[in-house]
Parts: sequence; structure tokens; C-alpha cells
Amino acid sequence: MKKLLLIIFALSVVQGLFAQQESSFGDGEWFKFKMSYSGFLKAGNATLTVKDSKLDDKDVYHVVGKGWTTGMIKWFFKVKDRYESYFDKNTIIPYKFVRNIDEGGHTKDIEIEFDHKNQKAHVNNKKHKTKKVIDTKPNIQDMVSTYYYLRNSIDINSLKIGDEFKVDMFFDEENYGFKLQYLGVETIDTDFGDVVALKFRPYVMAGRVFKEEESLTLWVSKDKNKVPLRIKADLAVGSLRADLEAFKGLKHPFQIVVNN
Repeated sequence: MKKLLLIIFALSVVQGLFAQQESSFGDGEWFKFKMSYSGFLKAGNATLTVKDSKLDDKDVYHVVGKGWTTGMIKWFFKVKDRYESYFDKNTIIPYKFVRNIDEGGHTKDIEIEFDHKNQKAHVNNKKHKTKKVIDTKPNIQDMVSTYYYLRNSIDINSLKIGDEFKVDMFFDEENYGFKLQYLGVETIDTDFGDVVALKFRPYVMAGRVFKEEESLTLWVSKDKNKVPLRIKADLAVGSLRADLEAFKGLKHPFQIVVNN
């Protein structure tokens, strides 16, 4: 009897481990978002692409995020941003991060390589032709990998309103403490139909861009994919909203309540 109980216990542990290791995303995933300013003015588009890749003989996911302005807005404020992250396929720990942006003439061209063993970030500022080595926290994430790390680590079956998730993130030349709070379940209207969503509050730094720490709200699908459906930001001037417009390459079925 004891042996049988031990076997059942072992199987349940293994099953739990595999459940935790099941990824929410994979090679070929692609999202496209449409952005609007103050609720009515089309502001631009953004895409996120996941691909299998190699970096120094390591098997990695290479994620590329692009954003650009469209329509009338680009005539007086043109944006062309590109973010890249190379992170481990199993641990989601980033090895390299790229930020190449042009936002109304404000430009940055930065490459960061992470040395997790020695907890260092090697920052190559190509625009200013400077290189720095900065101390980091253990298991540091970059701006892009943070989202994929949270997708894999948050268990939607055990969420309780008010739950908080904290991640140490490195951005440009600084360490940040990123925090995400769970707000509950909400069914939202999307381009694909009504979708049951998990609602989160990412905390940001108040100041020049955002009104306050609680200026961002994020909705992701309540399924194994945790697809980003919508994000709203209250800015210092006006508001910005991004809605998922198209997708492909999802690893799991996408659940829709009512088809349009």
C-alpha cells in the first residue's frame, strides 16, 4: 500500500512539473496590434514575432517587436521602433537585448549582453559609441523577455484577485523592479468575438510619459496561450490603446465565447 501511494505521489509530482513546463508560446507565433490615441484617432501598428534561433551555440527564442505610427499622426510625430530579445527556450532567461528606436527624432541604438553567472550587463550604446558594464540582479529579465517569462510562470488556475508578480528587469542602463497585479476576469469585445480575459495592472513609473503608477491596464486571454488582447495607457497627455488585430502560430486553441 505504501509503495502504491509513493507511486501515485511520484506521478502527481511529475505531472505537476510537466504542467509547469508546458510553454504558452512557441516558434512561429505572431501578433499584430492596432493602436489608437484618445479612443478614436488611429495612431499606429505593432507586431511581435517569435522564432527559433541560435546564439553562441545556444538554442534560443528570438523575439522581434516592431512599432510604427500611421495615418495623420506620423506627419507630426513619427515613430519607428524595433526591440529584440534572445532568451533561453527553457528558462526564459535573456542573453541579448536590442533597442533601436526613433520617436519623433529621439533616437536610441543600444545592445545589451547579459552575463548571468557574474550578474553583469554589458551595454553597448552604439549611438554615443560608449560601452559600460553594470551590475544586475539574479535572473534578470529584459523589457521583452519579461512578458514571455510571465506568460509561462503565471498559473491561471490558482490566480486570486490582488495577487502580485514581481520581476527584476534591466532596461537601457538601469535595474527596475517590475510589478504586475491581478485584477480579475472580464469578458471583452475583440475583433474575433467576445473573449474571456484575465485583467492585470502593470505598475510603471509616473512622470513624463505616464500619469501615475497605475496608468496601464492589460487584458490577456484566459487560456493556455495567455494572448495579449488589449492594453490601455493613461498618458500625461491623452490616452493610448492597443488591440490585437491579427495573430497566427498559437501553440494552443484560442477560446472565443461569441464569434463575430
